Amino acid sequence: MEALAMVLVGGRGSRLKALTKATAKPAVPFLGKYKLIDFVLSNLTHSGIDTVGIITQYEPRELMHYIGRGSSWDLDTSEGGVQFLTPYSSLGGVQFQKGTADAIRQHTGFIDRYDPDYVIILSGDHVYTMNYGVLIDHAKALDADMVIGAFTPDGDRSRFGIIEMRDGLLTGFEEKPQSPKSTLASMGVYVFKTDVLNALLETDGLDDFGSNVIPLALRDHYTIGVYPFDGYFKDVGTIDALYKANMEILDHPEKLGIYDKTDHPVYSGSENLPPHHIVSADYVKNSVISDGTLCLGRLNHCIVAHGCFIKEDATIEDSIVHPNVTIGEYATVKNAILLEGTVVLPKTQLVFDTPTIIDNEILWQMGEQS
Repeated sequence: MEALAMVLVGGRGSRLKALTKATAKPAVPFLGKYKLIDFVLSNLTHSGIDTVGIITQYEPRELMHYIGRGSSWDLDTSEGGVQFLTPYSSLGGVQFQKGTADAIRQHTGFIDRYDPDYVIILSGDHVYTMNYGVLIDHAKALDADMVIGAFTPDGDRSRFGIIEMRDGLLTGFEEKPQSPKSTLASMGVYVFKTDVLNALLETDGLDDFGSNVIPLALRDHYTIGVYPFDGYFKDVGTIDALYKANMEILDHPEKLGIYDKTDHPVYSGSENLPPHHIVSADYVKNSVISDGTLCLGRLNHCIVAHGCFIKEDATIEDSIVHPNVTIGEYATVKNAILLEGTVVLPKTQLVFDTPTIIDNEILWQMGEQS
């Protein structure tokens, strides 16, 4: 086997606050129709990689139910396919993950079973479309022990591992430095020769790729290639970043190519629902509306997920509405992220200056304070 993938989905994503209160970050909705995990699974399908270990930990139930056997992404193969790798107990106790590298270390038995030439390590919560075959080709061309996918972030670079490179090879790396020396950052996308990965993971205490493994590999003179990715890539680890990415693709869908039905479509585990219904086209401007939603109100620059009911004379603007939300008559919503199952009562005013998460608990607290 040339390559298998290990997808890390166990993080809580605490900076997303209530969005990940009861589910893992990769299960967070994106653009109404998708979940964050859809992008990496679709990328794997288009890369021809169909042996995938999904490493879970925090609140995995929704994600595991959503992915199932991987059939929505054509990953339900008889050999390989999607397999969930969960925390387990051993003679040493319960094996909880101490970091990204430790998560892989705990499941090297899965890798050994298939004996691939390369292991691709991915995060399940980034927004991008990419054929991972280019990383493997890059590793072969350089005869590299590992390759790091890299991108140029917008805004604060101190949130990322910062890369210095020369002639396609890594020359310096700092994990989340206060004063970055370069504009190039790690995507958290890695390709390792399998024997190199195993050798690096044998060292105790190297629990995180960015903080420990990459600096050690650089210090020990492993050949580390860098692949600069020039496509759309977003780490949506904060509420503001998630909101901005949703709205950016709403305004410029060509950046992500989500309407490209032939080259690199993004697949999802869609619900079996009737078409959405808009009572008046005059009421809806620049918005995405998913299946099973009935819209009797007004939408302007909004993303509405499946199964929602927007009642007469409700007005929603610059907002993201998650599945199965009901918005009552004459309610006004602006700059909000309404979480799944939220019920906004008639005439409620939810108008904010910055993106604000709203769910039933928060609405109840707001009612108590008024």
